[in-house]
Amino acid sequence: MSTVKIKPLGDRVIISPIEPKEVVKGGIIIPDSAKEKPMQGKVIAVGPGALTKEGARQPMDVKEGDTVLYGKYSGTEVKLDEEKYLIMHQEDILGILGK
Repeated sequence: MSTVKIKPLGDRVIISPIEPKEVVKGGIIIPDSAKEKPMQGKVIAVGPGALTKEGARQPMDVKEGDTVLYGKYSGTEVKLDEEKYLIMHQEDILGILGK
């Protein structure tokens, strides 16, 4: 598990996108600009949870190490120590993949 020098706030999570394996058929090479953004990633860090109106913390459904699916255009891409990460709200995560 890599250590990230940023802690998400509220119900945000930091995700390391998992790049799909490149399969080239017939010798056609797809340029990086034409590839779709990965929609699967590993949760690197989790915020403490959103605050309710009463001031209590709502527990997070995901935890560090989970492999998750997220929407195509979800999150904000950031680059830290030459690594690309996504920061998004927990509600943007579509599901947790089983092991």
